Amino acid sequence: MTDAIAAGSPASEVPSTAGGYVGDPAVRAEWDQRYADRQQLWSGRPNGALVAEAAGLTPGRVLDVGCGEGADALWLARRGWDVTALEVSGVALERAAGHARDAGLSVRWVHASLTAAALPHASFDLVSAQYPALLRTPDASAERALLAAVAPGGVLLLVHHAGMDSAKAHDSGFDPADYVWPSMVTELLDGDWEVEVDEQRPRVAPDGGAGAHHTDDLVLRVRRLR
Repeated sequence: MTDAIAAGSPASEVPSTAGGYVGDPAVRAEWDQRYADRQQLWSGRPNGALVAEAAGLTPGRVLDVGCGEGADALWLARRGWDVTALEVSGVALERAAGHARDAGLSVRWVHASLTAAALPHASFDLVSAQYPALLRTPDASAERALLAAVAPGGVLLLVHHAGMDSAKAHDSGFDPADYVWPSMVTELLDGDWEVEVDEQRPRVAPDGGAGAHHTDDLVLRVRRLR
């Protein structure tokens, strides 16, 4: 996987999703089905919190965690970022790569879960995780993977829907206790990190797409000092 990241992926190349996936097959199947059920799951526009927080950053290497159909990855690539986009769903990745090809943009596509991907350590100037569905584990593997990917001087931007972390389990099987929330990341921070933003704010939401009914965001932006 590290070799694939280093080599890059031309804008015209749609990643192969028939094999090579690294992660839990059940998670992949769940998200493949969710994407396959709709011709387009998300709005096709970049997330508002990413636009607000990243607009003033100097472009460098960025990791887009849970890139979905690619709107954030393409927005970043247009602004000069060297983008690596990670996604568990092969259906979503094929759509994202097609959008990049049509736009003439180059993005490295990684078909893997965050914790299983062999990402280069401490090498991304920005790690962006917009509303990620990261499963919670006793060893906080997802939280630690987010932090480990950030280069010295770089930023982790983690955004989630406010109120979800304290919601009750749904009859559908969704239980907030199963997932990682921003507060769990802040608990792991030490003197190597500076918290730049940790707040709840009104969501700047693109029209349409799943999740459009959420009105407020939890925004965590932390910088790695060394």
